Amino acid sequence: MPEADNIPEATALPAGGVAFAHSEARAPGRELHDLVAELYPLCRSITGDGVRETLARLGRIVPLATHALPSGTPVLDWTIPPEWNIRDAWIADRHGRRVVDFRRSNLHVVGYSVPVRRRMSLAELRPHLHTLPGQPDWIPYRTSYYKEDWGFCLSQRALEALPEGDYEVCIDATLTPGELVYGEALVRGATDEEIFVSCHICHPSLANDNLSGVAVAAHLAREVGSRPRRYTYRFVFVPGTIGAIAWLSRNAAILPRIRHGLVLSCLGDAGPLTYKRSRRGDSAIDGAAARVLRAHGPHRILPFSPDGYDERQYCSPGFDLPVGRLSRSPAGTFPEYHTSADDLSLVSPDHLAASLAACRDIFAALEGERFFVNRSPYGEPQLGRRGLYRALGGEVRRDRLEAAILWVLNLADGRHGLTDIAERAGLPVTEIEAAAATLIAHGLIEETAGALRT
Repeated sequence: MPEADNIPEATALPAGGVAFAHSEARAPGRELHDLVAELYPLCRSITGDGVRETLARLGRIVPLATHALPSGTPVLDWTIPPEWNIRDAWIADRHGRRVVDFRRSNLHVVGYSVPVRRRMSLAELRPHLHTLPGQPDWIPYRTSYYKEDWGFCLSQRALEALPEGDYEVCIDATLTPGELVYGEALVRGATDEEIFVSCHICHPSLANDNLSGVAVAAHLAREVGSRPRRYTYRFVFVPGTIGAIAWLSRNAAILPRIRHGLVLSCLGDAGPLTYKRSRRGDSAIDGAAARVLRAHGPHRILPFSPDGYDERQYCSPGFDLPVGRLSRSPAGTFPEYHTSADDLSLVSPDHLAASLAACRDIFAALEGERFFVNRSPYGEPQLGRRGLYRALGGEVRRDRLEAAILWVLNLADGRHGLTDIAERAGLPVTEIEAAAATLIAHGLIEETAGALRT
């Protein structure tokens, strides 16, 4: 297998040894919640020091390679923007009292706000103030990545309490040529065929969206590195949208090796486990996730749609990767979404641990799945002369082994595993496995290391 994908900066864990071995004695949910709590205060955006610090802390859990793309770099149809960093921000009344203070909540500032320092009336200030009238005690999360603007977010009650008069406004920030940074962990397996896991690291103090997915991904990477595995696992920690697009633009040579993929987000709330299918809808991971979630209890399976998180980048038609998304309450479906109420109280250790277990079980199902390719895929091979089909035509009854053989031949396309075929055929896996063994013996199918891309 190529050493670390022939990418010198990639971090790779050994295929067989134990690296950052998971301690079964510690409560995984508490450990996950502690990581969310540690990362929660950091002010993250699509670029900047908050992202670097987040990746540095994740690197204590699993070794990460960091990659940097300078501002102005073209990435597909996009361009890496200037880097944004913020030191402080406030709105102060005539007595110098901070009525809105970035130090109390980093959600108070619209992400990517340009620097501002001026005195203005409340009437002048109002167009730059964002609230949630329907949720009057919460601060909204707002950004302006690709349009130069500035603003503050505050609760509706705080806005209503502001008297008329002049206010001092300061956003002590920089928007200058810099770089976009993302992190990557490569955990080598027995083959170079990959399971791909992605999460977004661009939000400030939002615990469920995005830190629950970040914490689960980091601990999964550590666990995977501690046990034997068939697949190579690639974990990417990227700023949303632009980071995924940047990763795709740099890794064309890797894409054909991706057999299964998961985007992780919103995994710490009380909603049922929810899986969103890949664009293909019948990828091996779609079947594996559906089976695992059924075993875990109440759940939801959603069809693919071209919105949501970075699955929409990985599943864009030119790439069409077999990538689904695992969440609990999906983006926009819980009232705390993109507000200050998405805090540490929204995510629980038990729900984080159950989400981690579901991911672990999905990977185990994929590791145990077997995939085959039909060696005679053009038309049905003549089964009668091989003794695999009834001799007398026109009979109504069909032997179950013959039915299993036909299903395996039809779905042995390198993308459907034997478990998928059994589910599609409505036959026991043991009968599908017997049919596959028969077809292998007659040279009609052959096993492939993992699900093929088509």
